Amino acid sequence: MNDKKNNFIELKINREFGDIISLYFDFFKTNIKKFTNIFLSYNGIFLIGLLIVSYLMVSGVFALVANNENLFGSNFAANEQNSISYFVTGGILFFLIFIVVAILNYSLSTAYMIKYEEKEGQNFDKSEVWGMVKNNMGNIIVFILIIILVFFGFMMLAAILTFIPLVGMIAQYIIQYFFMAWVGVSFFAMLKEKAGVIEALGEGWNLVSNNFWRAVGVNFILGFLIGMLFLIVLMIPGILIGIYTFHVVQNNVELAGSIVPTIVYTLGTCVLLILMVYSQCLSQFVNGILYYSLHEKTHNLHTRSKIDQIGSSDL
Repeated sequence: MNDKKNNFIELKINREFGDIISLYFDFFKTNIKKFTNIFLSYNGIFLIGLLIVSYLMVSGVFALVANNENLFGSNFAANEQNSISYFVTGGILFFLIFIVVAILNYSLSTAYMIKYEEKEGQNFDKSEVWGMVKNNMGNIIVFILIIILVFFGFMMLAAILTFIPLVGMIAQYIIQYFFMAWVGVSFFAMLKEKAGVIEALGEGWNLVSNNFWRAVGVNFILGFLIGMLFLIVLMIPGILIGIYTFHVVQNNVELAGSIVPTIVYTLGTCVLLILMVYSQCLSQFVNGILYYSLHEKTHNLHTRSKIDQIGSSDL
């Protein structure tokens, strides 16, 4: 327990832009092992679901390719209908599973950071993280539903901005990263402060809008770096699949008639989807650090409590 205490990274400090970037990577290195264990523990069944969805989508695409190469076959219409049904079923299941998984892991990463700050280190069990998510499930669902509605409003604004050359494109990115910061910080406010959904959205809006460029800049820089990390991790499986694809093309391998291509591309698609979900968790850690920094800058609660403790010890 003492070692964990010594390794604790204080989050409730008003930090400037560069310090937030540095803190993120310190937190990431310190907590990646424990959080990954929690991620795998509560995502097992969904990871299996993503594997099944990947199989359906890959099988559907392969069947469509094979069917197009055999336009005059006797079972062309039936085969095409079956291949489309595979692909559509996989697509629908993918959308549903991905939404559930995204909400779950958005909540898990938020609850993890809150527990880390409360316990001043990693001295907590994964069941405590899940307990926080479970106890706030009602508010989480309402929060997501409201954000979906608000998202369409932001999308309409972004679509209007596309008609403005260059300036419109820059404005789109600014709006995108502001939206990400607002949603992420508001979600932390809801779970950490046990606030209502509307109250949390209001708190998040005040914190982010009053520190607009810091919030947008941190999300932009760290979002870019997480994206680069994502691509680096995908490099090895991407190269292997690329080599296999070259083999398939060069040797005219029949995709729909062999189990090996289906296995290779199913696993490749599944790994891609899992890494997408995991990178979303890493992105929410960005907003957690941003929340603690902006909250302390605005309310100064932690600094005042430290001063009070020093005053009490002197007495």
